[in-house]
Parts: sequence; C-alpha cells; structure tokens
Amino acid sequence: MGEEAETVLIRIRAAMPALRPSERRIAEEFTGDPAAAANLSIAELAARCETSTTSVVRFYQRMGYAHYKDFRIDLTRAVAREELATSSLPEVSGDIDRHDSLEGIVSKVAMNETLSIADTARALDIEALGEAVALLLGARRIDTFGVGASALVGLDLQTKLSRIGRTAINWHDAHAAWTSAATLDGTCVAVAVSHTGATTDTVEFLAIARASGASTVAITNFRESPLAGAADVTLTTAARETRFRSGALGSRIAQLMVVDCLFTGVAQASYDASMEALRNTYAVVHDRAVHKRG
Repeated sequence: MGEEAETVLIRIRAAMPALRPSERRIAEEFTGDPAAAANLSIAELAARCETSTTSVVRFYQRMGYAHYKDFRIDLTRAVAREELATSSLPEVSGDIDRHDSLEGIVSKVAMNETLSIADTARALDIEALGEAVALLLGARRIDTFGVGASALVGLDLQTKLSRIGRTAINWHDAHAAWTSAATLDGTCVAVAVSHTGATTDTVEFLAIARASGASTVAITNFRESPLAGAADVTLTTAARETRFRSGALGSRIAQLMVVDCLFTGVAQASYDASMEALRNTYAVVHDRAVHKRG
C-alpha cells in the first residue's frame, strides 16, 4: 500500500510530533473534527486556530498539496472512507469524556481501535513488510524489545515466532536487552517496538544491535522518528490516540496488527514446517491441559 494509499488524515497524524506549535493547532483542528474543518476557508481556519493564513498555507503544502482546494477534497474523501469503515458501529463523536457512560466508552474505544486498524492496513508499506519477513526468515536468532505496552507487543511477536520453531527472545529489561544486542551478529535480527519511536531505551537497543552487525526492524507510528533512523526496515502504524494515551489504546492494537501480518508472512513462507510446528505445539499444550483436568 504505502504512501499512495494513505489518506490525508493519516499523513497529518504521522506528522504531528514534528510540527510547529501553530501548525500543530491546525492539525488538531483537522483531526478533531475533519468533516467540519473541511468546510472552513483558509481565513476561517486561521482565525479558529489563532494563527496566520500563511501558517495554514505552509501546513497544507507540508502535507503535499499545492492548493487548498485539493487538500479539502482529499480530506472530504478521507472522512467518507472513515464513515464507511465504521458504519456498522454505534454513532459516536469526540474523545472519551469524564461524563461518558460505560456504553459510550465501549462505543468510542471500538471506534478508535477500528479506525486504528483500518488506517494501519492502508498505510502499511507492503514492500517493507516483505523485507522484514525475509529478514526474519533468514535469521539464526530474533531479539525483540519494547517498553510499557510496546513490551507486550514484542512478547507477542516472540511467542508467535517460537511456536513455529523460530529462535526468538524477548527482553523486558533495558540493560539485559542492550547486553544481548551487543552480542548479535549478521545472522541475527533485532525488532524494536515504540509508538512514538522516541523511547530512549528502545532506540538504544536497536542502535547497539545495528552496530553489532544485526539487521534491525522498527515498528513505530512515525517514519521520521529516532527509532526509524536506527532501523534497516521500518513498519509504520497509523494509530489514533486519545487523551488516555497512557493506556496505549489505538497504538497497541495497531502494533499487534502489524505483528500479526509479520508473523503470518513468515509462517506462510515456510508453510509446511510452520503448520507442523503449530500442530505440535498445540497438541502438547492441549494434551497437558486435558491430562490435568482428568
């Protein structure tokens, strides 16, 4: 899919960490209520965001548009795509609020995670995914690392790879991860997960692994992040985060989707061996569970 399949909203969200304060306010206006923002003139948008019309022009040019009209057309199309993707869900709007009912929370979380997956599927670079699959297929050993919620994603990848006979190790401690990374070589692959791509411990892990000669793969939401800079291959999510960012709502589900695509690609490329390994690992766990119940 790649850049040509991305919607303008995906590009805006991906660019937000690097935007100037005035441009960020414009970005937040578009991502907060894109349908309404698409109907604003340049002057109206500048007034609402307390900035200049020059800043608005600079913003849409940064998003890759020569004319505001084209930007608004693509924004309207992006809104239509989102409405289609969530047409089966209850109609909700806005971020999670302190006054929301549990029913409202369920609806908003479902909306957020559905759109995070849909956006990631649209934005995921298939060529990069293929490169990552090839690296994992040829690896003697695969080390994974992340911090916080991203650590759970790294563990998920390690567990899945182990089930199909791949030698994979997940590190939950930064110092242990760095030590391991320093022992890797050209036959190994290091996979790091970070939504922001700026988590110092995670960036350091990938940098050490690369310096040791290992191939490196990053899973992050931002292509221009330090983590992506330390990676040979970057797999980009397009997650939506709410003010409950510490809960890693949209980012975690988007990362898990990328991990599932990566694992499935590896398993399919070694289909017979992977299917046999999956049958064997299922059988040994199932038999033990039945034996204990008996």
